Order: sequence, then C-alpha cells, then structure tokens
Amino acid sequence: MSIMLKKRGAILILMLNLFLVFTGIGLIIPIMPKYMDNLGITGSTVGLLVAAFSLTQLLFSPLAGRFSDQFGRKKMIVSGMVLFAFSEGLFGLASDTLLLFLARMLGGISAAMIMPAVMAYAADVTTNEERAAGMGYINASITTGFIIGPGIGGYISEFGIRVPFYSAAAAGLAAACITLFVLKESLPERKEEGSEIQKPQVRSSFLNQLMSSYREPYFLSLIIVFVLSFGLANFETVFGLFVDHKFGFGPKDIAFIITFGSISGAVVQATAFSWILNRFGEKRVISVCLLFAGIFILLTLFVHKFWLIFAVTFIVFLAIDILRPAIGTQMSMLAKDQQGYVAGLNSAFTSLGNIAGPIVAGLLFDLNVNYPYSLASIVLLLCFGLSLRVGRREVRPTAVKV
Repeated sequence: MSIMLKKRGAILILMLNLFLVFTGIGLIIPIMPKYMDNLGITGSTVGLLVAAFSLTQLLFSPLAGRFSDQFGRKKMIVSGMVLFAFSEGLFGLASDTLLLFLARMLGGISAAMIMPAVMAYAADVTTNEERAAGMGYINASITTGFIIGPGIGGYISEFGIRVPFYSAAAAGLAAACITLFVLKESLPERKEEGSEIQKPQVRSSFLNQLMSSYREPYFLSLIIVFVLSFGLANFETVFGLFVDHKFGFGPKDIAFIITFGSISGAVVQATAFSWILNRFGEKRVISVCLLFAGIFILLTLFVHKFWLIFAVTFIVFLAIDILRPAIGTQMSMLAKDQQGYVAGLNSAFTSLGNIAGPIVAGLLFDLNVNYPYSLASIVLLLCFGLSLRVGRREVRPTAVKV
C-alpha cells in the first residue's frame, strides 16, 4: 500500500511540475504579437525564434537522455526547471534580438532536459501494466497546462506586456523547488530493486538513422509526419500575428480562441478519440482530418466576422488535436517490434518539420500576411494525397504474418 502511495505521489509531482511549466509556456502565446510590435521585430524573426527553440531541443535531447541515466532523473528535472525559469525571465527582460534568441535556445535546452527525464522517471516507478496509465496522466498534465496557459496569459497581460514572461519564470522556479524538496530519485531505487539494468547498446548516429530511413516500409508515413508538422508549425507559429494584423485581435481574443479550441480537443481525445479510431480506422481518420485542416486553413483567408473566424479556426484546432494522436497510433501499428526506433524517427521528423515550418512561415508573413496560410493549406492538402497512398503501400504488408 505504501509503495502504491509513493508511486502515485511521484506521478502527481511530475504532473504538477509539467503542468506548471506548460502553463508557463502557454501564458506567453496570446501576447506575442503585441510584444513583438513593442520591440519592432518582424515575422521572420518570430519564425526563427520558434525554430531556435525546436532546434536546440532536438540537438540536446539525446544527450539529456543519456545524462538522466548517468546522473539521475531528479537532477535533470530540477536543472531543467531552473533553466526554463531563467530563459523565460530573460525573454521578459530582453530588449534586443540577441538576448531573445539566447532565451529561446536556453528554453529548448531546458525542454530537452525535462521531458526525457520525466518520461524515464515515470517508467522507473511504474510496472508494465501501469505504464500506459502513468504516461497518460503525464500527457494530460501537459495538455491541461497548454489549455489553461493562454487564457491566463491573455488576462494577466493587462498588468503589463512582460508580466506573463515573469509569471512563467515564477512557475518554473516553483516547479523546481517542489521537485528538489519533495521528489525522490527513482534511478537508485530501480537499481536496489534488482531490476535488470540494460547495458549501453551500440546505436547508429542520429544522422545515419535519418539517411537510412528511406529503406523502411513506413518511410512514406515518416514523410507525412514531416509534411504534417511543417504545415501545422507553419499555421501555429503565425496564428497570433495573423489574427492580430488582419483582424485586430487583442490578447484576450487570441486567448479565447486558443483556450476554447484546446478544451474541445482535449474533450474529444478523452471521450471520443478511441471510438473514432475503432470505428473508422487510423488511415481514414488521418486523411479526413488532413483534408479538413487544409480546407479550413484556406477558409481563414476569406472570412471576416469574428464568429466565422472563431468557427473556422475551431475546426482547424480540432482536426489538429485528432491528427496528432492518430498519426502516432498509426506509426506504432506500422512499427511492430521496432517501437523505440520508430518512435525516435517519428520524433526526429516531427522536430525537423517544427524547425523548417516556423522559418518559412515567418519569411512568408513579412512578404504578405496571407502567404503562410496559403502554403500551410497547400502542404496539408498535399499531405492528404500522400496519406491515401500510405494505405496501398504500407497497410498491405502488415497483414502478412511471419
């Protein structure tokens, strides 16, 4: 009984930490357009700032994962939380572009330190039967933080345009203190319990894995992952800037749209997602969501009234919230006995799309406010066409039993 309570307590602390951090990240979303206007920053710079975060997270994630095995989960989580707090505070204090980029890159490093350590900690303290539930709780805390964050940020920005960044820094420090004083290290406990410790395996380099991925039967799915993340990052990066420049939306308006869309997506994921996949299958759900996302992103260029803008963007966010877990499920089904390897490739192709998408979106935004969404629509509709081919090329081999 006491062991179960310890496990639940540890998971709750991990959830609280991630909830605080991702609430802190969500705080700044609705006020970014005004913040950038105050500093005189272009859309290209905004895209590069988003890409800088994703790039440093991608580059440091493998190293951070090894460090969590070597030095312990708790040290990595606490260090990551402190670095996150520092990066948010620095972003709030920054008055020149160099400091903004430094803050975003440090933020990416902090994310790379936190996420692998948290996932590894959850795996340490749960059995195989408890693993899915534990990961589900952790992902729920991330989603909830993103849902609540923009709404809070939109309102506290009334006290000052930089206040949300300082609030995010305070949330990160609070999370670091909770982890430091309450959470126990999981790695020594795991060793003491006599569980088998895996020896380091010889693994091919990250670049070699990417270069050889074209030989895999699920390569077309990986291309879809890249194109999908590119298109969605293109859409999400300039969303606040787009509705601010084209419709004059303020932080509260942006916060309302993002928060309502996120809540609706979370409700669908919690209540109807499994039924939707079981009823229609991953391939059909992915294709339909890509089609709807592409069409409705295009429609944002032609609507003008608030309720129409809200309705169109709501459909886009809902399609995105269904798409992401659906493509993950499809990749898992195609992976068979290569779950870890394919999950790594999935993450890598997603990160590459998250790096390229914001850069292109920012450059196009400076040329014309409508160009990023025109490209996002084209890319997602192209992805829809690719998704139709996946069924013919990849699903058929999965039926063959070895």
